[in-house]
Formats: sequence, C-alpha cells, structure tokens
Amino acid sequence: MLLADNLPQLLEILPEFVSTPLKNHPFKEELIEIVLDIGRRPEARFANGAQYLSYRTVVWKDLEYILKRLGKFSGDNRAGIEKTLHRVSALRNRKGGIIGLTCRIGRAIFGTVSIVCDLLEKKKSILLLGRPGVGKTTAIREIARFLSDELKKRVIIIDTSNEIGGDGDLPHPSIGKARRMQVGNPQSQHQIMIEAVENHMPEIIIIDEIGTELEAAAARTIAERGVQLVGTAHGRTLDNLIKNPVLADLIGGIQYVTLGDEEAKRRGSSKSIIERQAAPTFDIGVEIHNPKSWVIHENIGVSIDLLLKGQALALQKREIGKVNKNFIQCKIISSQPELEQLEASTGLLVTDKKQKNNALISRFTQYEYIKFKRATRTKTVANRFIFLYAYGINSQDLLSLIKILNLPIILTREIQYADAILALGNLIKNNKKLRQISTVRNISVSSVLNNNLLQLAKALKQIVYKNKDVTKLKNRTIRLQYLGSAFLNPTEEVKLVINEITLLHKRKVNLLPQSYIVRKLQHEQIMLSSLRSKSVGGADLNKRVRIYY
Repeated sequence: MLLADNLPQLLEILPEFVSTPLKNHPFKEELIEIVLDIGRRPEARFANGAQYLSYRTVVWKDLEYILKRLGKFSGDNRAGIEKTLHRVSALRNRKGGIIGLTCRIGRAIFGTVSIVCDLLEKKKSILLLGRPGVGKTTAIREIARFLSDELKKRVIIIDTSNEIGGDGDLPHPSIGKARRMQVGNPQSQHQIMIEAVENHMPEIIIIDEIGTELEAAAARTIAERGVQLVGTAHGRTLDNLIKNPVLADLIGGIQYVTLGDEEAKRRGSSKSIIERQAAPTFDIGVEIHNPKSWVIHENIGVSIDLLLKGQALALQKREIGKVNKNFIQCKIISSQPELEQLEASTGLLVTDKKQKNNALISRFTQYEYIKFKRATRTKTVANRFIFLYAYGINSQDLLSLIKILNLPIILTREIQYADAILALGNLIKNNKKLRQISTVRNISVSSVLNNNLLQLAKALKQIVYKNKDVTKLKNRTIRLQYLGSAFLNPTEEVKLVINEITLLHKRKVNLLPQSYIVRKLQHEQIMLSSLRSKSVGGADLNKRVRIYY
C-alpha cells in the first residue's frame, strides 16, 4: 500500500519540458528516477524500462533552474527537497562543476515490513542486502516506523544523506516516532553511530548503506554494547560480503587456517582452508531480490560457515501474496538452483521442511557432495546413487571427477551410510578401526596409491561397476555406459590428464596406447587447451600421445 509519494513536489522544481510529460504519464507510479545530463535528452527510468521525456536536450540553464530550488549538496553530492523523501545526486566534472543530475523518487510504502515482522520481534540484529535501487531504504524506513510505533521501541536513525527521514529539520512522518541523527559529513558517520549509543540510550539503531571499514567497525562496537542493529549494505547475496574485504567484518571476517595432517585427512580437504574469524555483527541476513520477494538467513554465522565450505544452504523465501497482501507465502529453497532441478527430474524429494531446513545440504546433485543427517537419505536416493566414503583423498578432486564422468556417486562423511570406501593404500593398512567397520558392515573397500587423477577416475568407475545394480539405473545411456566398460574412454582420459597437468604443474604425461584415428582426435582436443602433444612409441598399435606443459 502506498503511504506517501510526493511526486508533485519533485515535478515543481523541474523544467516544464521535463515535468509536463510526467504529470499525466500512465506509469508514473512506477517511476524510479529521472536522469538529466547536459547535451542529452531527459530520461525517465521506470521499473520496466526507460523512456525519453522530450526531444529537447538539457542545457546549463535547465540545471541552474533546478539547483536554485534545491537544498545544499552534502559531502556525498546529494541534496533533497524539504518534507519529501526524494533525493537528487550530482554528476560533476573535473573542476567540480555540475554537469548532470539524477533525481531518485522517494516513496513511503506501507506493508512490506510484514515479511519480517516476526524477526523484528526477536530482538536480533538484521542486515538487509540488495543491489542499488531494489528498495532497501524504503524497507528500512518502514521497519523504523514499525519498531517505534508498533513495538514501542526507542529507535535512533543514522541518516547520512537525509534519505530515510527526508530533507529539512523535521523528519518525514513515514518513520513514525523514531528519532534521527543527521550526518553532516559522510566520513564522520561512524562517529555519529557511537555518539548515538553514548548520548541517547537507544534500544535500536538503524543505519543505511554501511560502506566503509570504519562504519563496519562502529557497527560491531554498537552490537557488543547490547544495542540491536538494523542496517543495509550493497550486495546481492551473503557471498558478496565474503568477497568484499571492506565489509567482511559484518559477517565475522575471513581468515586462512592451516590444518594438521590428521585433521586434513579426516575432513578430506586441503591443509589450507578458509574459516570465519569471529562472530558476525548481525544475527539475521535478508536478501532483497525484489520489493515483494525476500530471502532469509535466520543464522548468518551458520550460513557463512556453509558457504566457506562450498556447501549449499536451505533458505526461506518469503513473498507477499498476490491476492491477499496481508498473506505471506514462505517456502524452503536452496542457495543453488540445481537442487530444485534435481528434485524435479529425479524425484529426490525431502518432503519434511524441517528436515530440509536443518540438513547440511552440500551441492545436492547427482555428482556433487552431500553431508547428510539421518532422515535425509531416502529409499529413492539409495536406489539411484552410490554413497562413497573417502579417506585421505582430496574431496574436491573427487567432486570434479564425479562431475566430469557423470557418475551416480554421492560423497558422504557418515560412514554408516556408505556403500563403498575409497582410501589411500598406505593409510588403509594402518587404520584397523576402518577395516573393522568395513568388515562388520560389509562395505567394499578400494584403494589407490596416490591422489593421481587417472587412478582416482579408474577407481571410481570400478566402484560403480562393482557396487551398483545397473538395472536400477533409469537412464538408459548411463546403464549402457557402465555395462560396456569400467574404465575411461580416450576423451575422458585427455580431460583428466589436462586437469592433472594444469593443476599439479606436471611437465609431461603419457596417455594410454590408441589407434591412429583416436590419437588424432586426442591431439585436436589438446590443442584447444593450449598445450602441446606428440605421438611416441614403436609400432602403430603401441603408439600413445604425450602431453607437454
């Protein structure tokens, strides 16, 4: 529901050739911003596209006409119109002169907060993420009103550009009873944040657009003092914050950790891994993909840990009902779209939403890793896939091979669910407990001498051939593939050797002997990877391809 628009006040400060086409425009309620650049035609940007407003180009006098009717520009090149939520940003040349204006339409929307009202009542800090223009500021403005008017909280808004509460000394009524502290210079925002806690005893502090390390540090200081935070930051997903060194502290920071040999073997990972450094500043994360559809991370710490391990997340997706605006639709989705695609195509359904939300799902596809809880392994999954327990072998290498070869294998760290075990030969000899478990549970054990990709690929195909009842495989092409041979075909062998050379920096690797026609195809495949090759060996039947780095 639209609470306040104030579009006429913005149109009053614009030249007539710009404002007139917008007064009776059929889609003016969907207007997002107006762009005015010197020497170009004025452009209006709507939710569904852009449109020119006139054939006349913008000149210096047009910008001067607007600037005389605006307030002063702050340090971040933004100005406003008193008693409205509109924002006007300046585009300057090297000398500091204004050569363009972006007029952003500010609206107060009532009803969007219903998506997260239950989360606001939990008294936990919430971080809203989204790309520019998706509606973060509109949402945070409505949240301020809900917290101050409905929940009767002491709310302080840190309003850097007067975008939340509007321009002027009197804040816009859309923020309710919340108080605001205006920031004269954007560089001092972090100081105002600390001052708000020390001087005004707030229960909740609202911050828009956290964008610097000092602001992130100030947010952590406020959270440590027991004050609830509601903030916004640019980024589509939590993964963007992990890759953003400036804002990484909001989600706990990232650090490299070196594991011991035994721990690395137990995890099946490399010795150098990335982990979360500290507790996150915010407890709950909200990804705003569009104004009516939000994705919820109820525990940012758990979500970050799973993302750093390369695992998919079970998330809540909340949407406002299309018919009844007071009805919120909530469903569980995966952070990786292939989960839904696999469920639709193979019937691997986890019907219980609580199980699906709590299970640590890791790339839930037929060739990638899953960490199961007890209830998630259904009969359907067991009939179509082989569960493999890897010991002392890099799981990332196995995942890559399973994907390249399209094998019906799922890696598991729960040995009680395993159908087969793949381990390094020297490690399995010294592990009596693992051998005893395999004997008691009748689990087949395969071993390899080292982490060579070719050896691992052959071992995986042998495991499929020995352990899987091929009559259960629905896909006829896969069934014929495993009935024919348990080893690699020449094309697969070339792919694996190329990966081995580029990843392990090997100088040269020999392929298996092949006929002239097969070797010719292999040479062509190698050329596409920017590597060199030649045929070596004696007689034609014994010749093989040698690949050079």
